[in-house]
Amino acid sequence: MSPVPTAPARRRRIGWPQRVFSQVLLMQLTIVTGVIALATGLFLAPLSAQLDDQAMRRALAIAETTASPELAEDVTGSRPTPDGPVQAEAERIRQATGAEYIVVMDGRGVRWSHTSPAQIGRIVSTDPSEALAGRDVMEIDSGTLGRSARGKVPLRDADGRIVGAVSVGIEYDSVRARLLAAIPGLLAYAGGALAVGALAAYLISRRLQRQTHDLAFSDISALLAEREAMLHGIREGVVALDAAGRVRLLNDEAQRLLGVGQEAIGRPLDEVLGEGRTSDVLAGRVNGDDLLAVRGSRVLVANRMPTDDGGAVVTLRDRTELEQLGRELDSTRGLIDALRAQDHEHANRLHTLLGLLELEMHEEAVEFVTEVAGVHRATAEQVTEKIHDPLLAALLVGKATVAAERGVSLRIAPATLLPDRLVDPRGLVTMVGNLVDNALDAAAGTPDAQIEVELHTVGGTVILRVADSGPGVPAEHRESIFTEGWTTKELPSHGKRGLGLPLVRRFAERQGGSATVRESAAEGAEFVVVLPDALAETGPDGDLPRTPPPLGAPGAGQTGAPGGAGGEREVRQAR
Repeated sequence: MSPVPTAPARRRRIGWPQRVFSQVLLMQLTIVTGVIALATGLFLAPLSAQLDDQAMRRALAIAETTASPELAEDVTGSRPTPDGPVQAEAERIRQATGAEYIVVMDGRGVRWSHTSPAQIGRIVSTDPSEALAGRDVMEIDSGTLGRSARGKVPLRDADGRIVGAVSVGIEYDSVRARLLAAIPGLLAYAGGALAVGALAAYLISRRLQRQTHDLAFSDISALLAEREAMLHGIREGVVALDAAGRVRLLNDEAQRLLGVGQEAIGRPLDEVLGEGRTSDVLAGRVNGDDLLAVRGSRVLVANRMPTDDGGAVVTLRDRTELEQLGRELDSTRGLIDALRAQDHEHANRLHTLLGLLELEMHEEAVEFVTEVAGVHRATAEQVTEKIHDPLLAALLVGKATVAAERGVSLRIAPATLLPDRLVDPRGLVTMVGNLVDNALDAAAGTPDAQIEVELHTVGGTVILRVADSGPGVPAEHRESIFTEGWTTKELPSHGKRGLGLPLVRRFAERQGGSATVRESAAEGAEFVVVLPDALAETGPDGDLPRTPPPLGAPGAGQTGAPGGAGGEREVRQAR
């Protein structure tokens, strides 16, 4: 027994086309043909009724013309005979008007005229009561001469008395002939409409064929399913925009990276993301490859590809971890350079100490060791005296060591005082680290290179100020430096720069604050960050500094504070 063919097999067997072009063309032709046939039928139905009405009115008009007072006198003054005056008058009018018959009857319904003379003198075959009662009658009826359109009127004499009736019939075959005569013209119009509809269907199907690349509906459905699986399965964000800049598609990764949901679809991009570089990059207002953008705490790399319909598709990659690794690599390289310099300087100090001991200059050796240790102690004590948060204190002690090795003096401003009750200490560490690193790069190599860091509070607001003696920032670039990807430094081998300052401003704005730059007193750059509500109401240690790091700990090396040991004397006087 052969297996029963499946539905697709049956469709193929009866020749059902698979391509979109063929299916759409066949469906459109079927629809056009059905509509034209329906319209033709709907037109013929009222046309038939209209022709019937015209025939009955014509019969009624002939009957009214025939029913004259003179004819009434002939009916009352003669007998119903085939050669009488009534028959002669009726036949004259019938031949003149082309009516099928004209029957004149008296008040009893006896015929006085008829196309068949043998019927004269006999009772009519249809009921004449309505006409004899004085009413006009129009109808389609069957009589002795067959089916006809009939009109009946009363026959009145000169005094208005009804003495009989006149019945006129129009052959119904003539009505049908007029209807059939109208059909060829109607079919010609219908055929023309069908030809125009078929041509339009063909052109539309051809356009659809080009747009669908002549694929079958099943192929299009499979491609759509594969596209959905691919878009939501890849680890890159994909954003599709239309020509008006509205979001057309967001895959799962794009929603995560941009921090938006499905409600963003159909809305303008600027309304979804707000104004900023991220919106500019996605909208194409910034051109280039691998464009950097910061969204929240994430560093994104965007590439934009325009589409033929005026829209675009943007891919997003998360480079947050890579940027963090790059910064760690930069820090590690800087630390290695500092350790190399320290190792060289430490060897020189040991050689100096060894020479003093060999020369038996013991007092000078003790004084030398005391001075070197005092410099390290002064740095740690000066920082921890003014910066009570241990993370920031450790950061600044380490940065002071790196600055000293690079020939830059890093000092803590006298007005600095920061209690240990920060709401987000790690965020402030990021901002201070980025600003100090930029200041070091700017001041290094300049005469009397120095950096000044100030951290103080006004109520619950923390104000951070970092000034350097570098070349400064031109006024026309003081906003550009906070843009992702903008930098004046040489690009490192592991990636792009231009993210530190944008992250500083983004952290500040996220807390409702601001980050600005202006000219410093040393004619360099001075960055000011204002962080409202950055302090908790009570600290864990009652605003007392925590235990400072051990003086001999890594990062507690030389300070670049002016005056060297004099810094220690300044701290002691302050206490």
